[in-house]
Amino acid sequence: MNKLTKVGLSALCGSLAAVSSANAGEMTVTGGVDMSWISLGGGVADTGNPIGMGSNLTFKGSGELDNGWTFDLTVAMLNQDAYSSTAIKIDMGGLGVLNLNQGDSGNGIDALDDKMPTAWEEPWGAGLGTGIALVSGVGPQNNVQYKTPTVAGVTITLATAPDMGSADNNDKGASSDDGDTNGAGYDGTININPSFGTEILSGLNIFVGGHMTDTYNETSGLNNYYEAVGGVTFDIGPLSLGYATSGISTGKTVTASDTDWYKNHMYGIAFNINDDLSISYGNHTSQAGYVDTNINESVHAEVTAYQIAYTMGGASIRYADLEVDNASYQTTTAYDRDARVISVSLAF
Repeated sequence: MNKLTKVGLSALCGSLAAVSSANAGEMTVTGGVDMSWISLGGGVADTGNPIGMGSNLTFKGSGELDNGWTFDLTVAMLNQDAYSSTAIKIDMGGLGVLNLNQGDSGNGIDALDDKMPTAWEEPWGAGLGTGIALVSGVGPQNNVQYKTPTVAGVTITLATAPDMGSADNNDKGASSDDGDTNGAGYDGTININPSFGTEILSGLNIFVGGHMTDTYNETSGLNNYYEAVGGVTFDIGPLSLGYATSGISTGKTVTASDTDWYKNHMYGIAFNINDDLSISYGNHTSQAGYVDTNINESVHAEVTAYQIAYTMGGASIRYADLEVDNASYQTTTAYDRDARVISVSLAF
């Protein structure tokens, strides 16, 4: 880890008070690299260069206010030095946490798109293009989130984006008008750990979340956009289990070929063989329904993944065997695909 620290100002000729080290900020840089080899099969021609590389850098600055509140700034840079996201978090102690975010934030319902246990990645995120529609809420937009303190195992988040679909803005900037199609977006999530003081339930988590986007173009057949998700995960010893379901209502009502809704079901099981070695199996099934069901029947897409991961200090070796049927909700055999992925990750 490379670490840069901003130190307090020294007194000048004894007449200036020193800045307290408790209030001095600091900046840290962490990162890593992922290297992969992917072998594609099924409807995807296994040609070209199978070697991939991802370079990741995270810059984080932190500080403290006089009243004890802490704040930090996180800027993520992903593959090929590409900007990913910026987050400002203000921890207000017993009053909760405020988070201002832009980019791919993971705020609101976006944090619940797929919480199933896995040895490495979600089935749809391990290198095989699946086209699965996931809930995201205000997460990809400029948004503000408030997170309550955890009380009796219950944590609540509320998040909003003033204009869904707008671009990320710099300070003193504003996005252009999108034609009054979309308005504000609103997310709410609840996470419950109902352990009741018992050891056996300490690993149980229940979560639900919802999203709504205001839509102002009802004359063109666009109604409000809705998303919802709910599920449960349970950790007991080295075993982790999970199941969840989610849905999307697009608000589209006119064009027969438009997707009216999506329904997703997902489950996963992971087992830690020891502190370094873990294995998992995951399944994510999604159904798309169309505006005119007489012309377009609903289509099921399904992705499954077997994974194994081994960690050696700052290095990890991962393997995934993946398969998807009807990728992107297409029913031709060209969209039945499979892949095998080997990945090596180095962190510093």
